Order: sequence, then structure tokens, then C-alpha cells
Amino acid sequence: MGKKPILCALLIMLCAVCDAQTENIRKLQQQLPFIHDSLRYVDALNRLGMLSYEENVDTTLFYTEKARAIADRLVYPRGMADAANNLGIVYDMKGNLQLAMRYYNDARIRYLALHDSANVVQTLINIAMVYQEMGNDQKAILHYKQAVDQGRQLRQDSIMSLVYYDYVLQYPDSIPKDSVQVYIDRARKIGLKYKDSRLLLAVDQLIARNYIKNNEQAKGIALLKQTLSKTLAYNLYYLSLDLLTNLGDFYAPTDSAMAVNYYLQGLEITRKKNYIIYTEHFTRILYNFYSAKNDNAAAFNYSKQLVALHDEQQKMSSNSGVDYIEYALKDQQLNSARTQSKYQMLFLFLAVLLCIMTFIIIIILWRSRKRSQKIAQALRVQFEQSESTMEALELMNKDYARVIKIVAHDLRNPIGAINTITAMLQPDETLTAETRELIELVQVSSKNCLELINELLETDLDQQQNLKKEKVNLNELLEQCTRLLSFMALDKDQEVILNSNAPDVIHADYEKLWRVMNNLIINAIKFSPTGSEIHIDAGQLNNEVVIAVTDTGMGIPANLQNKIFDPFTSARRQGTHNEQPIGLGLYISKQIIEAHHGKIWFESDAGKGTVFYVSLPMD
Repeated sequence: MGKKPILCALLIMLCAVCDAQTENIRKLQQQLPFIHDSLRYVDALNRLGMLSYEENVDTTLFYTEKARAIADRLVYPRGMADAANNLGIVYDMKGNLQLAMRYYNDARIRYLALHDSANVVQTLINIAMVYQEMGNDQKAILHYKQAVDQGRQLRQDSIMSLVYYDYVLQYPDSIPKDSVQVYIDRARKIGLKYKDSRLLLAVDQLIARNYIKNNEQAKGIALLKQTLSKTLAYNLYYLSLDLLTNLGDFYAPTDSAMAVNYYLQGLEITRKKNYIIYTEHFTRILYNFYSAKNDNAAAFNYSKQLVALHDEQQKMSSNSGVDYIEYALKDQQLNSARTQSKYQMLFLFLAVLLCIMTFIIIIILWRSRKRSQKIAQALRVQFEQSESTMEALELMNKDYARVIKIVAHDLRNPIGAINTITAMLQPDETLTAETRELIELVQVSSKNCLELINELLETDLDQQQNLKKEKVNLNELLEQCTRLLSFMALDKDQEVILNSNAPDVIHADYEKLWRVMNNLIINAIKFSPTGSEIHIDAGQLNNEVVIAVTDTGMGIPANLQNKIFDPFTSARRQGTHNEQPIGLGLYISKQIIEAHHGKIWFESDAGKGTVFYVSLPMD
């Protein structure tokens, strides 16, 4: 089937009934001046464009361009989609298939955005027809199949009748034989449902062609003739042209006179209705027919008519004043200019915004710089003052430490003498019990004072530890310390248990590290109950040695935990046997460990015990 019968199918799809169409055009033209709603006005213009192309495609372009201009200004998606579809029809009728494809596809994309499934299916059919006219049957069939698949999802099944009709009309051989009849039956069922006489006649045409294909020529020709009579009676001239072509083609091999009769009948209709494109179609059929019969005179006659028709079309195109290619190019240029303008406006907006932001940032930075300069000046003055204050404090701290050590040194001798005298007097049996008690109290107090003085003398109150690092066997140090302090633990029936897996040698100050462990173990003994166990564990963790001293004593209350390492701390408490704490042991231990670049910390649960940890670097 050639291009012209395919366009007949398109006309059926778009309700192309000649007389009714002319009446609809007249009514719409009369209504236009009274339509005040802009969107309805656009719809009316697009409708006029679609109805006008049979008579004059220039009129279609005129109405469509007006509709499109208003739709673009109003940003009316429906109007723009319908206008694109009309432009596709214009270029399809003019034979410019590339531009027709462009506008049909533009319409399809716009209908997709509108979720207008029915019109999406319709544009798929239009695109399939254009591909068929181009000779690209593979893509045409692909689009028909897409139309069938999407059409099944439509709520209204009327569009599916068009899909089935056009698909079977153009590509019956690409459809499975048993499916052809199914499609025809479905189209007929839809036509009956909506009482669409045009569709039913078109379906009869398909049925007739199917009969002929299945070698039931008599049945098929009878139905074709019957359908032709009805279409002519109903003034369905476009559909009748396709039927006349089918009948002429059928009789051409066997009955030349009958075939020519049908071709001439079609030619008469096209001339009467001024369907120039279809007049050319039948004239070319007759030219080819007589050329094949070697009837040169008749062939020459129709060749002259073809030339005349071609000249007439050229004249009409010239008189119309419309250059369709130029219009399409200008349309593309306009779209490109709009896109470019859009991006230019966006760029301009961003540039202005960037300038404003840059100006604001400059002001903020300038104000921030001025503020920073003031703050820097104030900080410089404060720093200078703080530096002077720190120097004064450091000097005072050194003087304070010196005075404390002098006082402690001067007090050690008289208090030592008091402790010695009380020790000598205590065994005297001639003393009364009351006197003995007083002497014992003086002896205990003097002993505590001596311990405090010794710790003060050994404490670096200016926080400058002078370490004498050497190779220390940590396991031996812990073992000796544990052995010596075990005797102290025996007084409270306690047991000190050592479990050491520490490296044999580390670099540390032996005496100071001994003092740390001594302080931690004595504290554990002091604050643990009678009969308890004290555990000393040591081992290597990564590149550090970790020592843990664990007791099950009274623990450290939460409100005292942040004061434990302070000198002369207020967190001092008596031991489980009323032992008197001095308050410098943990302070000194912290100084020593930090001088070794290590850490000391603890975990404690009041009433359950405490674990003190010491970590020292291996190097």
C-alpha cells in the first residue's frame, strides 16, 4: 500500500468526514470571536488547524501557528502539544517526512509529560506511519507494537480500535496469522460499542482484504464492493479512495476494463473534491497501468496530467506565500534562541547574585579584619601582661618551694629528737598509764610529722623532675617492692599478690619508679579491709608497659575523684585501721610518671575497691 492510502488511515483516525468537517470548521470560525477564555481559544485554534488540512494545508499552518504562539506565551502545555501534532500533520501532507517526524515526536514527549496516554498512543501511530512512508518497516512495526502495548492500559478502549485498524491495514504479514483476526474482531467490537459507522466500514475493508489473502476472493471482493457502496452513500470519500484502489489493484491482472473503471472513479472523486495529492495518486496509477500495457498514447496523456498537477502544486505553494522549510528552520532558531536566552538570563542572575555575595563577603571580611585587629591588639596586651604575671608567679613558686624545704629541713631535727625521746620514755614502767598514753600520742604525731617532712623534702614543688634514666628490670623492681611491703600487709592479715609479664628491661629512673609503686601499694594496704587481697599485675600493651594495682577496699567516692592527684588534697581519708594519710603520695607519683612521658589513672567503685593504672613507654 502506498503513501496515499496510508494517509487515508490517518484521516479516519482524525475524524476526517468531508461534509461534517466543513460544517465543523464553519461553526468553529463563527465561535472564535466569542471565546474569551485564552486556553479555550488555543484549543479552538488547534482544532481548526486539524480540521482544515484536507482542504488547504496552509490554513492548518495559519491556525496552528496562532495557537502555538498564544500557548507559548501562556505556558499552556496542552496547547503546545496539540500544535506540535498539527505541525507534524502539515509536514506529513507536504511530504517532508523528516520534519513530520520531528514534530510528531515533540508532540509525543509533551503528551507524555501531561500523562495523556491516549494521545501518546495516537502519536506513536503517527510516527509508525511516517516510518512506513520512509520505507523503514522495522521501526514502523516496533512503534505499532509499542502502541498496542500502551493502548491496552488505557481506560477508554476507543483508541485501540485505531491501533488495531492501522496495524492490520499496513502490516498484516508482521502479525501472527491467528492474531490478525483477533485484532479485526477487537476493532469491530469497539466500533459496535461506540456505534462508529466509519470505523465499522474500515474494519469491513480489513475483513475483505483478509478474505482475499486467504484465497476467498469472491467473498472478499463482494465485501469490498458492499463497503464501497456504503462509504459513498455516507460521503466518506477518503475511505472510499482506499477501497477503490484495492478493487482496481485486484482486477488489474485479469480485467483491465474493470480496474480502469475503479481507478477513474477514484480520480473523479479527487478532482471533484479538489484533493490534489490524491488526484496525483490515481493519475500515477493510471500512468503506470497504461505503461505496463504498452498503451503509449494513454500513458502519455496521464504523464501530461502528472506534469500539470505538479506545476499546479508548485504554483499553489508559491501563491500561498508560505515557505515550510524556512518556517521549520526559523522555528528551530527560535527554540534555540529561547533556550539561549533562558541560559543567558540564568547566567546573568547568577552573575548578579555572585557580585552581591562577593560584596557582602568583602564587607564581612573587612569588618572581621578590623575586629580581628582590635582583638589581636587586646590579646597582645593581655599576653604581655600574662607573660609578666607568669614570670612573677614562677619566681614566687620557686621562692615558695625553697621556703617550704627550708622550713621542713629546720623542723626535721627537733621533731626527730621529740620522736626519739618519746621512744626512749615509753618503756619506763614507773610512768602512770595516763602519762604513757600521752607519750604514745606524742610519738605517733611526731612520726607522722617526720613522714610529712620527708615527703616535702623529696617533692619537687616547682614541678621539675630531674630523672636519671637507666636500664631497669621492672619485674625485679615489682618483686622487691611487693616482698618488702608484704610485711606491712601482714599487720592487717592481707596478702599482696604479684603477676608480672612485663618486659625485663625498660628505661626509667629506678628510685623514682620505686617510689611510685611504693605509694600505690601502701595506699592499697591502707584502704583495704583485714584479710583482703591486693593484686599487682604488669604486662605489655602495644608499645607500652601497663601496671595495675587492684584492691577491694573502701573505694573513692565520686565527689573526691577529681581531687585525688592534688597536693595537700582535701580528699584525704583515714585508712581502714585509722592510718593517717599525708596527701602528697599520689601528687608525687603523678609528677614522676608524667616526667617519664607516661600516664597514671584509676577506676573506682565506692565500697567495692579501686584499680590504679600506670602506663610507661617502652623506650
